[in-house]
Amino acid sequence: MGARSKIGLFAAGLVAAWTGPAGAEAELATVDGLLVETFARGLDHPWGLAFLPDGRALVTERPGRMRIVDREGRLSLPLAGVPPVFARGQGGLLDVALDRDFVRNHTLYFCYAEPVDGGGRTSLARARLTEEPRLADVTVIFRQQGPLSTGNHWGCRITPTPDGDLFLTTGDHFTHRDEAQNLRNHLGKIVRIRTDGSVPPDNPFVGRKDALPEIWSYGHRNAQGAALQPGTGRYWIHEHGARGGDEINIPQPGRNYGWPVIAYGVDYSGAKIGVGTHRQGMEQPVHYWVPSIAPSGMAFYTGDRFPAWRGNMFVGALAGKMLVRLEIAGERVVKEERLLGSLGERIRDVRDGPDGALWLLTDSSRGRILRVLPAR
Repeated sequence: MGARSKIGLFAAGLVAAWTGPAGAEAELATVDGLLVETFARGLDHPWGLAFLPDGRALVTERPGRMRIVDREGRLSLPLAGVPPVFARGQGGLLDVALDRDFVRNHTLYFCYAEPVDGGGRTSLARARLTEEPRLADVTVIFRQQGPLSTGNHWGCRITPTPDGDLFLTTGDHFTHRDEAQNLRNHLGKIVRIRTDGSVPPDNPFVGRKDALPEIWSYGHRNAQGAALQPGTGRYWIHEHGARGGDEINIPQPGRNYGWPVIAYGVDYSGAKIGVGTHRQGMEQPVHYWVPSIAPSGMAFYTGDRFPAWRGNMFVGALAGKMLVRLEIAGERVVKEERLLGSLGERIRDVRDGPDGALWLLTDSSRGRILRVLPAR
């Protein structure tokens, strides 16, 4: 085994400096007082980003590829070991996250649309990243139960917790939206499992015959952003509305978040959804958008490059083509600022980088990894 394989990928606790693309490869723009660097390009609908401990990163592409991007923005060949994906509509290879003990066990998790006869379902797999690199020991630890999707609303954001559990968002599959209220399947739910796929005994529906034990909360539409808040440990998500009514929520165990009985938007036809915006026993969102921005990706900022923004939430927007900064006070959003709109890019993922920068993925067939820094 060479020196790089011994000390490179799994160097304990090491976070190397990101150097960025060199020479002619570099592309910089100043937008809204921010320096936006194109760190890597040539990705086909990138969806999820996870930083490795040696300063490189894993990035997924929706058609079914996972790559490593090095510290100079160079992309590896697709990693072997990724299973077949249902790459139709919004489906494919979606989020990726590292195990909390990755330095020791080299374990990662990825969420994808798994092909099944007649459609696909949201599935979560565990794998080991080898030195070659490739994925080994791939094991599916969660499969969504319920009617299949033909292409839309998969959810698929993974959030590891400090106690070793995993939160996973799932979608309602669009044509089966009423199932978000049905506790006998996983559509339109947040699920909480252990890293081997087993169920934590304190999940809210454990022991109930009329509910699946993996369910944490329900009545969600299509949550594509999730993060733990530093300091408080609160689990925050956002989810797509239809025409308006994108929501931010703090899912609590066993609670019903209303979809499709209550909503702040209307259907694509213009028709009313459900009974309106309120119903007893159903939770109200922390924050919502009308018209819709189509949120995707979420991160709380913890770095030193933007000290005034420490603790703020950042959300990408697909239809809105921007980055949204939200100031949080307790469990309330108290201020919103819209950034980078002039880039004209659909922002799929947002990450709080180990270098203090904000990192973004742009959603297109010529997708980029962007690194955002102060302009001065």
